[in-house]
Amino acid sequence: MVSKQERIAGGLIGLLVGDALGVPYEFHAPQEIPAISEIEFTPPLGYSRSHAQVPPGTWSDDGAQALCLLASLLQYGHFDPEDFGRRLLNWYDWGYMAVDGLVFDVGIQTGQAIRVLRTGTPALQAGLTAESANGNGSLMRVLPLALWHKGTDAELVADARAQSQVTHGHLRSQLCCALYCLWARAILQECLNPWDDAVQNLRQTLANDAAAIGELEFFIRPDAPPEGKGSGYVVDCLRSARMVLLKENGYEQVVKASIQLGNDTDTTACVAGGMAGLREGISAIPSRWRDGLRGNELLEPLLEKLLSSS
Repeated sequence: MVSKQERIAGGLIGLLVGDALGVPYEFHAPQEIPAISEIEFTPPLGYSRSHAQVPPGTWSDDGAQALCLLASLLQYGHFDPEDFGRRLLNWYDWGYMAVDGLVFDVGIQTGQAIRVLRTGTPALQAGLTAESANGNGSLMRVLPLALWHKGTDAELVADARAQSQVTHGHLRSQLCCALYCLWARAILQECLNPWDDAVQNLRQTLANDAAAIGELEFFIRPDAPPEGKGSGYVVDCLRSARMVLLKENGYEQVVKASIQLGNDTDTTACVAGGMAGLREGISAIPSRWRDGLRGNELLEPLLEKLLSSS
């Protein structure tokens, strides 16, 4: 039996480990990814690793932004978009919540939104709203919201959408974040069919919003078989995570399968790894990865506060 606290710890550490594990393999095609037995924080000798200057076990923008969100929630007790926006600016400018203060990977749409924030634009108006601006940059960081949240499903959906708006304002990105959070909540509540429950709850929440329902049914298509390519497109990222979680048992198998998809390996492994850690608990994450994860001085105080408030 996995306790709620073990699931919450597994979710947060699972996303950070998945992110860090995927960093060296980012931007590689699937055929360029090492054999599954060789996927580790340190790739095989001679492998042309991405971000070669970054020490093994370091989370990227995914993990840093997730911790920015968590720190804001824990300090204010609710989602404060302006505070979250300031923390993203501090991350971008000063390396807040980045390991060693090093910012080495910034998504295009997030970077554009941060430059808008810098002009004094309200945080909820900073995110790009074009259909082409549907990268996975708000999905990758949203899990701490679901781990922390005690409100209704409708309130969780509203907060998930709002945190997306700060950098990714299109309805599609907002709804992917909302569905992911409801999925996480259903896992945390030990529902028998967490994805189906999440979809049903999201449909009920959006029942009077024709535009949102249309976006959900025609573009996200939650009833479609989960097939993904590990790309940076928000819908594909969500589908990829669901696909590997359905196919694989065990945290290690999930994150390695995510990385074997190639492409946006750190984010796919972050999004899937957070769910695998939530599903299976902290003890399912191999100790070699928990011990090898850098940045504990940033993580541990936040995790302690999160667990004490849950």
